[in-house]
Amino acid sequence: MDKKLKLSRAMYNAEAALEYLISILVGTSFLATLTKNLGISDSVTGIVTSFISLGALFQLFSMFIQRKKMKNFVIVLSIINQLLFLSLYVIPLSFSNKPFKGALFIIAIFTAYIVYYTAHPKKLTWMMSLVQDNERGRFTANKEIISLLVGMIFQFTMSAVIDAYAQKGEIKTAFIISAVVIFVIMILHTISMFLTVEPDIPQPDKQKLSTTIRDTFSNKNVLKVAFVLILYHVSNFSTSFYGTYQISELGFSLKFISIVHIVGSFVRMFVSRFWGRYADRHSFAVMMEKCFIFFGLSFLCFMFATPSNGKIMVLLYYIFHYISMGGISSGTMNLVFDYADPDKRANSLAVCQAFSGALGSLTTIATSPLLAHIQNNGNTFLGFNIYGQQLFSFISFTLIIIAIIYTRKTFIKNKNML
Repeated sequence: MDKKLKLSRAMYNAEAALEYLISILVGTSFLATLTKNLGISDSVTGIVTSFISLGALFQLFSMFIQRKKMKNFVIVLSIINQLLFLSLYVIPLSFSNKPFKGALFIIAIFTAYIVYYTAHPKKLTWMMSLVQDNERGRFTANKEIISLLVGMIFQFTMSAVIDAYAQKGEIKTAFIISAVVIFVIMILHTISMFLTVEPDIPQPDKQKLSTTIRDTFSNKNVLKVAFVLILYHVSNFSTSFYGTYQISELGFSLKFISIVHIVGSFVRMFVSRFWGRYADRHSFAVMMEKCFIFFGLSFLCFMFATPSNGKIMVLLYYIFHYISMGGISSGTMNLVFDYADPDKRANSLAVCQAFSGALGSLTTIATSPLLAHIQNNGNTFLGFNIYGQQLFSFISFTLIIIAIIYTRKTFIKNKNML
C-alpha cells in the first residue's frame, strides 16, 4: 500500500470519528435537552428526530450531480451541514420569542440533514473506493471501533459539562461551550477530508435523472435490498421518542444516559470486528439477519422499561442495540454495494437509503399524534396502562421479526442472488 493511500485510509477513520462526535451532540438525549429548553413537546421532538431519516430522501438530489471528481463538492456541503448543526446551540441563546426560536430550530435541523444527505452517497462512494471489496467488512469494523472509543470519552465529558451547568441554572453557558466544540471539530473534520485522496471512480454515463432512477429500479436485487432497508428504518421509528422518554418519564440525567451509552459502545467495539470478519466470510446478508435478532431483543427490553425498572431495562436495551448496530451500521451500505454495479453504487445507495429513510420518518410523523393522545389520557391506551414508547417498541419488535424472515427467505435461501 503506497503512502498516499495509507494516509487517506487513516484520514477516513479520522473523518468518520469526527463526524460521529458532532452527531452525538445533535442526537437523542442532547437533542431532547435542546428541544426541552425551547419548549418543544415530546411528540414534536420525535418528529424532529425523525428528520434524520426523512432527510435521507434528499439523497436523490445527489443523482443530479454528475462529475468526475466529488471531493470539493463534498467538503463544501459538509462545512455547510456542520455550521447548521452548530446553529442548533446558538438559536436557544438568541431572540426572546420561544415559538419563533422553535420554528427556526426546526428549519435549521431540517436543512442540515438535507445538505448532509445530498453529499452522503458521493462521500461514501469516494471514501469506500479506498478499500478493496474483500476488506470492506473488516475495514468498516475498525473504523467504527475508533469512532466508538473516541465517542465514549467525548459523550461522557460533554454530558457531565452540560449536566453541571444545568444544575447551576446556567444551561446557556453549556450551549455556548457545545457550539465552540462543534466549531473546532468542524475545522479538524475539514482538514481530514482535504488530506484524503480521491481515486478515479467508475462513473455512470450521463443521463436524465428519470432514466437513472428507472435503471436503478430495474435492478430487482437492488429493490430487494431496498425493502430490507425499508423494514429496518420503519421498525426503527420508535427510537425517535426514546430520548424524551428517558429524560422525562424515566428521569435520567444526561450523565447516566452517557454511561449506558458507554457500556453499549464497549460491547459494540468488541463485536464490530467479529461482525466484519463474519460478513467477509459469509456475506453481509447473513450477517444482517443475525444482527436483526439482537435488534429485536433491544426493542423487547425497552418495551418493558418503566420508572421502577428503567435503569436495568434501558441498560439491556443499549447492550442489545449496540450488538446489532456493530453490524447493521455498515451492513446497510455494504448490502447495497454487494448487489449494485460499481459505477451505479452511489445512485443505488441514494435510492435505497432515500426511500427507506423517508418511510421511516413518515412512520414517526404518523405515530406522533398517537403518542400525544396516550400522554393526554394519562398514559392509557384501549383501557391499558402503558406508555406510548412501550407500545411503539412492541410495534418495532414485530416489524423486525418480519425483516428477519424476509432476509432469510430472500437472500440466504435464494442462492441465485449471490
